[in-house]
Amino acid sequence: MSDADRLHELLGLPAVDFRREDEGSPLPPADAAAWRVSVDPYEEDGTWEEEFHAFLEAVDPSRVGALIIGQWGESYEEDSAYPIGLVVAAADRLTSLKAVFVGDLVAEEAEISWIEQSDVTALLTAFPALTHLGIRGGTGLVFPPVAHEALRELTIESGGLPGEALRGVLGSELPALERLDLWLGVSAYGGDAVVPDLAPLLSGARFPRLHHLGLRNSELQNEIAAAIGSAPVVAQLRTLDLSNGTLGDEGASALLEGQPLTHLASLDLHHHFLTEPMERRLAEALEPHGVSVDLSGRCEPWDGQGPEGRYTAVAE
Repeated sequence: MSDADRLHELLGLPAVDFRREDEGSPLPPADAAAWRVSVDPYEEDGTWEEEFHAFLEAVDPSRVGALIIGQWGESYEEDSAYPIGLVVAAADRLTSLKAVFVGDLVAEEAEISWIEQSDVTALLTAFPALTHLGIRGGTGLVFPPVAHEALRELTIESGGLPGEALRGVLGSELPALERLDLWLGVSAYGGDAVVPDLAPLLSGARFPRLHHLGLRNSELQNEIAAAIGSAPVVAQLRTLDLSNGTLGDEGASALLEGQPLTHLASLDLHHHFLTEPMERRLAEALEPHGVSVDLSGRCEPWDGQGPEGRYTAVAE
């Protein structure tokens, strides 16, 4: 992931870097930015704890609505329990917090598989009003089943999502959840989930308010597409994202031969391995019904890669 993949907004607010060395410079109002707190481990500019405490003193923490946890040190020395613990400890001051993103690191700082995560549900426990939670990195990720009344959007970006964490997400009670975006990744980087693990989600009963579903960046994209073809959850969706994985003609055919998708506003399949005739079939079947179909990024198989030379967009 390149610098272009760094988070630019959260909760509809522009991302703004807080830097302790800029103290004294004018800052936007606390509620007008998604504040990114990070440190450069190669510079002697203090710890993430020092940076975060300076942030809490420089802005009005009671008005902060969105927080982005960037680099908190060397990725192999500390997992995300370190910054998460500090944020949780400040919960009585961050009384308006609605959105948190953990691990806004790009390749120049750490490959996605190098980001050491932890039990991120501590944030849900500490912030019962949280509506948006984003996670980057699957290594060490823990997500035991949790109940949370307010969460509307959950995103987990990974090169390999642990099956246990996936099962924890899908075993959670999240009655307000509207958007779920999961990057499942590849087995070589810890993505050991299998399609049957998705059963609680695909049934449509788990998250009754869900209207956007992303099951992305998977080496099982064809099997996922086949399961989606008969999944009850599809009827409640407005947008479906199966992009960035190893989708080929067999998976796309299963989508077309399954239940109708003509009620969708959009179907995102970018980064795929479809042939041109299959691309035309999809467009002709869906676009006349007003479905926006993203078929950009046709990929060519590589020798030495996974099955049939296909690869996901993000792995290491």
